[in-house]
This record gives sequence, structure tokens and C-alpha cells, in this order.
Amino acid sequence: MNQFWSDFVKELKPYVPGEQPKEGEFVKLNSNESPYPPSPKAVAAMDKALAKGLELYPEAEATPVRETVAKYYGLTPDQVFVGNGSDESLAHLFNGLFCHNGKKILFPTITYSFYPVYAKLYSIPYTEVPLADDFSIDITPYLAASPDEVCGIIFANPNAPTSIALSLETIERLLKEQPNILIVVDEAYVDFGTQTAISLIQRYPNLMVIQTLSKSRSLAGIRVGFAFAQAELIQALTRVKNSFNSYPIDRVAQAGAIAAFEDEEYFNKTRHMIMASREYLIKEVRGLGFNVLPSAANFIFMSHPKLDATKIASELRERKLLVRHFKQVPIDQFLRVTIGTQENCENLVKALSEIVSKGII
Repeated sequence: MNQFWSDFVKELKPYVPGEQPKEGEFVKLNSNESPYPPSPKAVAAMDKALAKGLELYPEAEATPVRETVAKYYGLTPDQVFVGNGSDESLAHLFNGLFCHNGKKILFPTITYSFYPVYAKLYSIPYTEVPLADDFSIDITPYLAASPDEVCGIIFANPNAPTSIALSLETIERLLKEQPNILIVVDEAYVDFGTQTAISLIQRYPNLMVIQTLSKSRSLAGIRVGFAFAQAELIQALTRVKNSFNSYPIDRVAQAGAIAAFEDEEYFNKTRHMIMASREYLIKEVRGLGFNVLPSAANFIFMSHPKLDATKIASELRERKLLVRHFKQVPIDQFLRVTIGTQENCENLVKALSEIVSKGII
């Protein structure tokens, strides 16, 4: 620690992303990235943007992007916020909408690990709500929350790293019964097997939905994410953004984002390929004795009743296959495995078969 660090900085515990190896040819099944390249139309649009105009600032509000995405989802542009990745949208949400009046927020004990980081960064009290015994999100405690004590609820759907999704009917029930609490649904993986809650925005002023281009649209490298809500909630994020960074989305990223949403054929092709490989992988690893939670995401969450997760991950790494291992109880014996190409999945099954046959304890 440096002498010039504040006490606040000393106490921070930053988010730790999945390993990004700098050497060696690893197959990355640890960060939930798409195994497929972006839409060729998105690449062409970004190449065109590179050729002219980079000496100028980008459109500050990413208006062309907001118009394109609003049309796609049946919204108006003032109901769309564009951030530098969904993480920036989340950061502005925590800072600008979750109350700073002593009330707390709620989120699951097992979910996206950036939530407690942001809560601590912005000094927001929070309570972690246990999952159900089957690792699904139990909404009962959220339904019982008092708006006198709770200002917000946030969860990923499908949840991460468990991969289990809540139904749209369950989310709507929560919105109806908690009209005075802001409900945030983080949909990073929604395109792989469940329904978006965006369709509920017009009816529920207490709903905000977060999405990203990093997963189903293969654009993790350009960092574009969204928040969707009624206009007054979006205005709050815009006010925070314009007090923090007026030009967060560069010209190249804006061009790629627009083209990615316009290429529906490629989007559907690649996400269905991932979903098909997911079902193959689930079947095969269950055949090897692994327990696999129901997945509506581009990853699976699995454990083996006889083999140690740390050692499995280590054995896979020796074979140049990276998976994510969380040491947090009660998921310390689970591995989160991103769905790669079909070839990646077949190679993973082969490696796991070898590990199981060796009987590593």
C-alpha cells in the first residue's frame, strides 16, 4: 500500500475477473465469452468507422445506438441508456438510483460478484439473500421486504454463476407486489434460454433491465452495455454519466453495436449453435457422473460427487482448458464452464473422461 492511498482505497476489495492468460494457447472456457466472432456486418461497420472521423468526439448520448436498440425492443430512445459495458451501466445505477438514505439493497448470496463491490464502493448497505436449496433464486424474502428498509433489489437472470433462470411471471409478481422498491434484472445471458423482462417496462415504473453485447452478440471487446427503463429512471443514469464521462462510447463501438443489432440472422445462428453445444455438453458430463444445474445461459455449473473441483480445474489447465472455480461456500465444489465451439466441448468431454478415469480425489 502506498502512503498516498486513502483509507477508502485501502479497504476496497475489487472485482476479480476470470483468468486472462498472457502466454500459451489456452481454450478459454472461464469468462463466458462467445466462441464465435462478431457479425461480419458489425466488423465491416467498425472498419468503416476506423477509416474516417476518429479525430472527432463521438455522439455524446450514443443517439443512433439508442434509436436502433429502442426500435428493436419496441421502446423509445429515452428509455435506453448506453454504457461502456453493462458494468458501467450498473455502476451508474448503484450510484444514481439505489438510495443513499440509510435504506439497503438486496441481492442473492450467490450471484454476479460485482454487486457487493459496487455497493461497498458507493457506501450502500446491503443484505445477501440465500438461494433455495436447489440454487435457484427464492423470491419469498424479496416479496416480504419492507420498502421502509429496502430501496432496491438486483439479481442476474439467468443467475450467474448458477445458470438458473426465473420465469417472466415470477419477475412480474415481484414487480407487482413491491411497487415502491426498484427491481433491477441483469440480463447478460438472457438470449440463451429465457425471456427478457424488457416487455414489462411500460407497465412497471420500478423496473430496470441491464443487458450487454459481450455474450450473445460476440462483442466483449468493444464494451457496450445497456440499461432499459422508463424515461425518468434513464435520466438519472444520464445525469451521473455526464458528471463522470460525457463520451463513454467511442465511434467504432457505436458503429459495431448498431450493425450487430441489425444482423438478426447471424445473432440467431450463433446463439443457437451455443445452445445446441450446451445441451450436448450437459448430456455428456452427466454421463461422466457430474451433477449439472439446469442452464439457460452460455455456461453450465457442475460438480462431481467424488472429485475435488480445485483438482479438476488444475488438471484441465494442464490440458490448456480454462474453467472458472469459485472458492465461495457453498459452491466451492462447482465449476462454471463456458460453452465453446462444438469442437471445444468435445475436447473438454475427452479431457474430463480422462480425469474421471484417473479417479483424482
